[in-house]
Amino acid sequence: MLALALGGFGIGTTEFVTMGLLPDIAAAFGISEPSAGHAVSAYALGVVVGAPLIAALCARVPRKKLLIVLMAAFTLGNAATVLAPTFGTLVAARFVSGLPHGAYFGVASLAAATLAPVGQRAKAVAAVMLGLSVANVVGVPGATWLGQHFGWRDAYIVVTFIGVATVAALWRYLPALSDMKITNPMTELGALRRPQVLLTLAVGAIGFGGMFAVYTYIATTMTDVAGMPIGAVPIVLALFGLGMIAGNIIGGILADRGVDRSIFAAMIAMVVILAGFVLAAHNPITAAVGAFLVGASGAALAPGLQTRLMDVAADAQTLAAALNHAALNIANAAGAWLGGLVIAAGLGYTAPALVGAVLAVAGVALFTATVLLARRTTPNTP
Repeated sequence: MLALALGGFGIGTTEFVTMGLLPDIAAAFGISEPSAGHAVSAYALGVVVGAPLIAALCARVPRKKLLIVLMAAFTLGNAATVLAPTFGTLVAARFVSGLPHGAYFGVASLAAATLAPVGQRAKAVAAVMLGLSVANVVGVPGATWLGQHFGWRDAYIVVTFIGVATVAALWRYLPALSDMKITNPMTELGALRRPQVLLTLAVGAIGFGGMFAVYTYIATTMTDVAGMPIGAVPIVLALFGLGMIAGNIIGGILADRGVDRSIFAAMIAMVVILAGFVLAAHNPITAAVGAFLVGASGAALAPGLQTRLMDVAADAQTLAAALNHAALNIANAAGAWLGGLVIAAGLGYTAPALVGAVLAVAGVALFTATVLLARRTTPNTP
């Protein structure tokens, strides 16, 4: 579990550190901050493309071997980010870095669920996701501080070393996973024919976008709106990460008690918190508390969505689990893009939170329809 979570730690660090370093990347390449946000979107789009392709095409590959190969590819992509000479090549490197993300988390989540005791699948999935949450407490703030003081490329050097350590840990400590079912590409692609899989993915792609709309521009929001010094940004990022850890743990516990109820609870919390952040962002203390709560509500959603997808995917669980992270990174890309649009339109750095609240409302509405459809087609669904 620790070896799997270490991979999540590296992925979480590279995914979110770009957001904290957007002002530095924009200054280094002489572009605007909303334009620099394309690096965030490129990584997210890499996840979206890579998750279904890798999960389907590598369906016959032994799970331990696949996890090691995915982390090796992730490490190479981050090394390319360090060496990128232009913003265009940086965007390409971020895209490549994102390709293994969804497939890694999908296979790792299934591995954790396979190894978990009966009745604790969601907690096991949350344990793997905990690496991503811890990254937002330790990895992202630390790499952000390093990037701000010694150059943004140094942050990705740290991520590259985390990737190397993960490959070694998986090789040494991960069991053979021989009990995990090996399928084939056509079986995995069957997930795309299941309405409940597609609808659950859509809920994540829409409803999760609000967290990323805020987090992508969190550095400038804290300095220009809340009035914090630039040196306080890593502290806020750590608070956001602590919120993600709390939300991840709570979400795992709630999902084991009732998957659909846990999803509803997390998404309604997101609506309230994101709307409140529009006002909270104007004060340093309330902005910091708001960042914690935004991270908590977003992370609480992930274990429920991941577990629900495994439940409704039948024998196509690998693709469905990987597609969850593709959906969440569609939310990442859309949130960063929509947040950039409202900022570029002159509506200010609190506008992304309002956009996020609207997205969360849409997610609640869509999930309501999804659950009602499931109960109509399966009357005994709890």
